This record gives sequence, C-alpha cells and structure tokens, in this order.
Amino acid sequence: MKSKLPNTKTSIFAVMSQLANEHNAINLSQGFPDFDVSPKLIELVNKNMKLGFNQYAPMPGVMKLREIISEKTEKLYGKYYKPETEITITSGATQAIYTAITTIINEGDEVIVFEPVYDSYVPAIELCGGTPIFLTLKGKDYKIDWKEVQKVITSKTRMIIINSPHNPTGSTLNEKDIKQLEKIVAGTNIILLSDEVYEHIIFDGKTNLSFSSSKELSKRSLIVSSFGKTFHTTGWKTGYCVAPEEIMKEFRKVHQFVVYAVNTPLQYAIAEYLEDENTYLELSSMYQERRDYFINSIKGSKFELIPTSGTYFQLLDYSKISDETDSVYAEYLTKEHKVASIPVSAFYHDKVKSKVLRFCFAKGNDTLDRAAEHLLKL
Repeated sequence: MKSKLPNTKTSIFAVMSQLANEHNAINLSQGFPDFDVSPKLIELVNKNMKLGFNQYAPMPGVMKLREIISEKTEKLYGKYYKPETEITITSGATQAIYTAITTIINEGDEVIVFEPVYDSYVPAIELCGGTPIFLTLKGKDYKIDWKEVQKVITSKTRMIIINSPHNPTGSTLNEKDIKQLEKIVAGTNIILLSDEVYEHIIFDGKTNLSFSSSKELSKRSLIVSSFGKTFHTTGWKTGYCVAPEEIMKEFRKVHQFVVYAVNTPLQYAIAEYLEDENTYLELSSMYQERRDYFINSIKGSKFELIPTSGTYFQLLDYSKISDETDSVYAEYLTKEHKVASIPVSAFYHDKVKSKVLRFCFAKGNDTLDRAAEHLLKL
C-alpha cells in the first residue's frame, strides 16, 4: 500500500508520553493538565445528560453555545460573528484545523508555516496536495521575519497559518506583527488560518491579539479555539471555528463529512458554564502563577530559561549541561532522571541543532516540585 504521508511518523507527543509511562517518569511532555476539571462543569454535563440531550446535535453545533461564543468574541475582540452562519462547533481544535485546511487547499497550493511548527499542520497540507513553505521564527523570542514572508509569497500562496500564543515556544504576536500581516495580505486572495487555542493563557499583562479584532484580517480568516485548553478538558475534544459566512459555508461542507456533529451534552454544559465570564478571564492569572512557580522551583539549575508569553509551556536551554542533541537528551532525561519533555527539534521539518526542551507546567504544585527536584540535580 502506498502511503499518503510517507515521511510522517508517530507524533512526538505520543512517543514521549509512552516513554514516560514505561520509565515511570514525571510527564511534562504532552500538553495536558493533571488537575481536576471544575466540579460545576462536570455537574452541568451530568445535568444535560439527564435532561436527555444525548442525541445528535445540529451539524454546526448547539445554537445556545454558538450564541454565547458570538457574545464572547464581540466582547473581547469587538467583532460580531453571526451564530447561524459564521460559527461552527468542532471536535477539538485539531479537527477544526484539518477541516479548515481541507476546505481551502487544493493540489499545488502553497501554505506558509512557521517553524518550530505544531505537528498537525503539515500533514493536513500534504494530504490535500498542498506544499508547505517553511519559514523559521527568529531569535530566542521566536519572532516572525515579515520581510521573509513577503519574499516567499507567490501566485500559488493560498494560506498562511499563524499560531499565537505559540506552541511550542510560548511567543505571542504584537501590534506591529498584526500591521505587517495586514499590509502583506491586502489585495490578495490569501486565506489566514489563526490557531488561537491558547487565547486565554497569556501573561504579564498582555492580551491576545485575535485576528477577529482586525478588519483586514478577520475578513479572510478561519480562527480556531479550544475548550479543551481553556477548561482543562483535553479529553473532551471540543472546540470551535469562526469565519466570515462565505468561508464558513465551505468549511461546513467538509465538516459534516469529517465529524458531522459534536458531543451534545458537552455543548450544552459548556454553553451554560460560559455564562460566567470569569471561567476564562481568570485563566491567565492562574497559569501565570503556575509558570512562575515552575520557574522559581528550578532556580539554581543549569538550565537557561527562555521567556514564555503564553500557553502552558516553558522552554529550557540545556546547553550548559550536555552536548547531546535534544532528541537524545530528552530520552536520557526521561529514562535516567524521570522527567519527560519534548525536544524542540521535533517541530522542524529538517534536522536542526537544538538544545532546547519544552516542558508543560499545567500541573499541580506537587508534580512541579517533584520534577524540579530531579532537574536541579543535573
């Protein structure tokens, strides 16, 4: 059988989590919290199951949830999306991203992606017959070089994928970035895919610069978010996509045959839970406390800290500890020192010389304390 993805291997997240399990290591590799979901949210799911909301939801999603997403987006970003035609509930952000790419990309189209790049983008592009155009984020703050972007745009450029707050680096866009992108895409037919799953996990007084808040960008953007990331429910696989009506119409054509509809009682429960805006507005401060706790717990170690502005990931440079490549060192750290991380080189299409590891700090203090104890010994 001929493979459609001959160069694609098992996800690095699955590989490192399995290695962590095999060696009884503290798993700071895969991005999932180890603390409990809100009891209120669990109760709301149970309540809606008992109320009988257990059959197919409407294909675009439960209207109550779409309405409250519309209200939330307008309040936060000043952009109104019509619940009826411009918002679709998805089975997690990964499905939304795959559907968005499948909707737009045809054989021969080019898609600009920025490395280190989250691992689900490129396979989806390739499955559609598209060509990923790789650009590298610059410096230790992992910024986009917009002059490079302008240089690689051709008549074949159909999409640019942006992820902010960015996984794996924790970098975020600023106002200058938004203005530069607006200039680049103005007058083109380029579609933007904005992966904003960490929109509510952003630190140090910054705010998420959603593409929804830009008139130029919002008219050509598919914007993806995730309740799994927002409400610590990654196993529920529930997210959503917003886009202008003419784009969303095409998105739904694909969506209906990829997943058709999303878990019904979860949608009703999340809709009711979102009525209290503090459920997401207080998220940044909570995760900033965990970031700072993790940073303080490893003070005195030989790791060099690379600042993170968002997400629940922290990059650490280990070049003062070892000369091994990051993939080798990540395996060694898991097996011998019982802390699992992700080598950042896994987010590049070609082999790069990296001595940077990604650690997830969406954990309880006891987990972070145990991890720090091991890391301080290196």
